[in-house]
Amino acid sequence: MSTRVEIDLLGPMRLRADGRILDVTTGRLRALIAVLALSAGRTVTVAQLIEALWAEQLPASPRRSVQTYVTRLRTLLGADLIGTSATGYVLHVDPDAVDVLRFQRLLERADGSADPLRQRAHLTEALALWRGRPFDDVDSAWLADIEGPRLAERYLGAQERRIALDLELGHPADLVPELRELTAAHPLREPAWALLLETLERSGRRAEALVQYERMRARLSTNLGVEPGPRLQAVYARLLAPTPVRRTAPVVRRVPRQLPADVPDFVGRHDALALLDHAAATAPVATVSGTAGVGKTTLAVHWAHTASDRFPDGQLYVNLRGFDPDRPPVDPTDAIRGFLDALRVPHELIPAGADGQAALYRSVLAGRRLLVLLDNARDARQARPLLPGSAGCLTLVTSRDQLTGLTATTGARTITLDLPPVADARELLMRRIGVRAAAAPHVVDELVALCARLPLALAVAAARVAEQPESLAYRVAELRAASGGLEAFAADDATIDLRSVFSWSYDGLSGPAARLFRLAGSAPGPDIGVAAAAALAGLDADAVRPLLDELTRAHLLTEHRPGRYGAHDLLRAYATELAEAAPTEPALALGRLLDHYLATALAASRPLRSDRETYEPVPPSTAGPEVAERIVGADAARAWFAAERRTLLAAVDAATDRGYAVQAWQLAWALTIDLDWRGRWRDIARVNSSALLAVRRLDDTEPTAHLHRLLGRAYGYLDRYDDAEAHLQRALRLYAERDDLVGQARALRSLGVVKERTGRHHESLDHDLAALALFRRIGQPAGLAGALNAVGWGQAMLGNYQRTLEFAGQALEILRGLDDRLAEAATLDTLGFAHHQLGAYDSAVDCFERALDLLRELDGLYYEVVTLRKLADSHEAAGDTAAAAQVRQLAVAALDELGERGTERLRAELTASVTAERDEPPGRPGRQPASR
Repeated sequence: MSTRVEIDLLGPMRLRADGRILDVTTGRLRALIAVLALSAGRTVTVAQLIEALWAEQLPASPRRSVQTYVTRLRTLLGADLIGTSATGYVLHVDPDAVDVLRFQRLLERADGSADPLRQRAHLTEALALWRGRPFDDVDSAWLADIEGPRLAERYLGAQERRIALDLELGHPADLVPELRELTAAHPLREPAWALLLETLERSGRRAEALVQYERMRARLSTNLGVEPGPRLQAVYARLLAPTPVRRTAPVVRRVPRQLPADVPDFVGRHDALALLDHAAATAPVATVSGTAGVGKTTLAVHWAHTASDRFPDGQLYVNLRGFDPDRPPVDPTDAIRGFLDALRVPHELIPAGADGQAALYRSVLAGRRLLVLLDNARDARQARPLLPGSAGCLTLVTSRDQLTGLTATTGARTITLDLPPVADARELLMRRIGVRAAAAPHVVDELVALCARLPLALAVAAARVAEQPESLAYRVAELRAASGGLEAFAADDATIDLRSVFSWSYDGLSGPAARLFRLAGSAPGPDIGVAAAAALAGLDADAVRPLLDELTRAHLLTEHRPGRYGAHDLLRAYATELAEAAPTEPALALGRLLDHYLATALAASRPLRSDRETYEPVPPSTAGPEVAERIVGADAARAWFAAERRTLLAAVDAATDRGYAVQAWQLAWALTIDLDWRGRWRDIARVNSSALLAVRRLDDTEPTAHLHRLLGRAYGYLDRYDDAEAHLQRALRLYAERDDLVGQARALRSLGVVKERTGRHHESLDHDLAALALFRRIGQPAGLAGALNAVGWGQAMLGNYQRTLEFAGQALEILRGLDDRLAEAATLDTLGFAHHQLGAYDSAVDCFERALDLLRELDGLYYEVVTLRKLADSHEAAGDTAAAAQVRQLAVAALDELGERGTERLRAELTASVTAERDEPPGRPGRQPASR
């Protein structure tokens, strides 16, 4: 049975597990609990946690520190309550068990109810949750400066709404003391003062209300230099009237219902719908933007239908035709006139001028709760005149433009609609195609991929299949034959022809932005950074940024992460078609881009290399340092590789395909240095296999030897031992032909790893001894230290642990004169293993922890997991089971962060029981660092 956790944050933090109060004294841990609780059930990224916990005063390794605090929180609450995703962590508790989330849900229920009594009940329950200032004893600048004030504002708004309802329900005199207290606490808050004046007025205390108004007016004038707002002035005017204004019977209004028909088979979009729900409760304007065909109108109309009961005064709709190819955009004046007609405003009362009509439109909507859906807006300028002035109304705007102007001027809540997930795209096809889709799920999956998950493309494909009852497999074959092109999506109706739909956005671009879009279609990889885009276009970064911004605003590119831009496959196909008009330009652009990637990758690999890596490729003259992105230090290098990793993998393939052989193999060589740190053996195998095809065009055995060695080493860790030995033996022969002793020694060491992983420990040691002899002959200190450590490990595999201490000890002595922290960590790992086997567990723990300190400085996450596993074993053997369990949790969390296939063996070793591990024949889990 899972633990029932309750978290109260509306006041001093209160944490309960199954009714028992838990005491949390650590400030950072309290902040972590609060931040995760605010997003209960949803992932909080590591970056968000770092900002909330430390702001700008970061620890040396913030990601690792977050990991440590999460481990402590799992110990406190139970491991099953804290989940790990690809980007962060999620707290698995009922949102109603977090008072902040329950408060917000109650306010949403109040918003969604047309019954005043129910509204009041929800508001009263929400306000009762408050016990003081939110996050009162949680040390977090983010919570104190952003979330706390936001919640306080919502609390005051809810309190004022509840008082307004009480005022409408009668007994105004009972509200005066509460309102006096509220205005005293917030002396410049006009809504509270307006309620006080209205309450005094309805209580027959008009003279007192006039005195309070003058007091408020003087305070505003003195402190802010402004006059009271319209609401206060309206109350003041009533107070000065010779007789009180009598309330008349309510006027029956004709309620407009202009929404288009809802889509009957709407699928998914749960996050976007939830964001719209939140926007409706917190802001007067919401925008939905996204690329052509992504389903903006479908989402907006569907949500509007589901939320229609929240807007009892009706729903207005207009298609502003911002990107219509045949008709001009709707003039805002014409749209307002249409709205006034829908609201049944008599023609004789409508002013002739545009400004007068806009003012009348806002006046008619004042005091009403009404939804205005502005579909397909060209830009913020077209939408802005159509915004009501009433706080009770919501305006929902859809556009291909980002509408940043509305966000800046109205505080609009922005929702950017991306491609739906694969499961939702599949469900859409299944619903529209029917039983044939259910009978061929693999064909449906291929159809989803060929449509790039774009809802418009999915709808067109489904319609074509529906027209031809037996055509599902044929339709997929037709799309496959198009090789990612748009011919299969051509149609007579321009509103569903993908070329036409995309062109409406493309045609509005400036010339330089249109050129960059065409070139971006042929850029390898899923996305592109600013510096790479500059190289692609042959511009500098300052010149390319405005072009990227223009493409992003038009949703022809998506900035899915800061500084990273991409587009789905059908948009890329459209860009490629456009570029075919000048085929030499994309070819030249690809050459510039590959040179940029190679020059930067070589620069970024230098601070990550071990001192044992003495080889330095000579790049082509076109890939000189002047075309490289500036990389300073190991942290910047790791960050660059992390951002570009998938793109660089694709760049090697593109270089191979287009005949850039030197760029292909040198890029693979540099990329392997980064991939090794992450234990990404499959990617290493893939990238070097591709580069090996490229170097066949070269009359040079040097790159061939290096690629065979790197490929063989990767296959060894992937348990493809026959392939590994074949490539390593080939590398060894090529190195021998070139009389390259360093290459031979490194190939021998990798062969030693393969032999050891297959249990051939004597053969493994022979290879390591041969490598040691070569390094002694060469006289290279770093290589000699690595070989000594490898021989020491080989002795350990044969049970000669004292000999291990001798050889690894010699290696450590040599390394003390070098700055090779990776080799030092590997050697300490070997020494720790030997001490463990000899029963010296304290010495083993010391060696492993020193190795971990070095690996954490280097961000060697894969190798850190290897050493953590053995550190846990040593703690276990020493009797410290709590420490062992905590270390294993850290190792598993690090493996989750790696997210790399190919670590199954390591994960199995880590999660197996200690007894089972001891009963198995000796393995070599710590060899990976030493064999580098």
